[in-house]
Amino acid sequence: MADVSTLRELFGIDADMPVPMLEDDSDLIPRIDENYRFDPEVTRAILAGFSHGSRVLVQGLHGTGKSTHIEQIAARLNWPLMRVNLDGQISRSDLVGKDQVVIEDGQPRTAFEEGVIPFALTRPMALVFDEYDAGRPEVMFIIQRLLERDGLFTLTEQNRVIRPHPHFRLFATANTVGLGNVNGLYHGVNRLNQAQLDRWNIIASLDYLDPAEELLVVTGQVPEAAAKLGEETVATMIEVAQLTRSGFAAGDVSALMSPRTVISWAENSVIFGDVELAFRFSFLNRCDSTEHPLVAEYYQRCFGGELDLDHAATAS
Repeated sequence: MADVSTLRELFGIDADMPVPMLEDDSDLIPRIDENYRFDPEVTRAILAGFSHGSRVLVQGLHGTGKSTHIEQIAARLNWPLMRVNLDGQISRSDLVGKDQVVIEDGQPRTAFEEGVIPFALTRPMALVFDEYDAGRPEVMFIIQRLLERDGLFTLTEQNRVIRPHPHFRLFATANTVGLGNVNGLYHGVNRLNQAQLDRWNIIASLDYLDPAEELLVVTGQVPEAAAKLGEETVATMIEVAQLTRSGFAAGDVSALMSPRTVISWAENSVIFGDVELAFRFSFLNRCDSTEHPLVAEYYQRCFGGELDLDHAATAS
């Protein structure tokens, strides 16, 4: 441990919570994004994970910046971090390890190659499981052992028990709260085992940013947009995004604009020099055709101009 700072000093959040920092020099330490905006409550939850070893699960809709939130805190703490996406291809051997044929002194022999968990568990490192609600059942039960208070991990292939490094930390991110694809928005996710959810010490919920904060993020990521389109136009684009989010919450539309989409819209507006055309390319063309008139109404309410729907792609 190199130093201890406070939440106020490092993140500008009005609290005196101590923040641990490492003095590691590793390629696995994320780079600092000066434009990233921290949610105070979620920051405190994640820092409890880094400070006290609490297991922290961050839930939120797509584009809210869950993984990046953990990554940017690790960057400021100088803490190595590894992200693993629990897509359908991740298997037990990927996480645990497997026997492989290696060449040693010119002769082939069988050796055990460690997977992600033994590698991360024995180092000062934050391990983040992304898309936690999409993991296969056999994979989820391997992770469950890590969620116990002692976090010991039994490597049955080698008849040994691995004790976690004192600075090993465990996080996960998910779009749902473990109830599965209830609104049709997240195909491929599964209902989570409630016994496993119960083992997470902290479950934090991350929502979209306040519009003023989101404006700083978009203009920080795409400074050309503010220069060429003006901050007022970018702020109006965020107003459209907010209407789609409200419409989604009310069940009026089935797609919503995340901050990531707004950034794409701003980038495409600079590329094409046309905000409306960029809107069709960035968002409208992936919406259901039956919802185009309502999305066009959102656009008209914010920009004051009619959206030409004749050129929009038709989603089947």
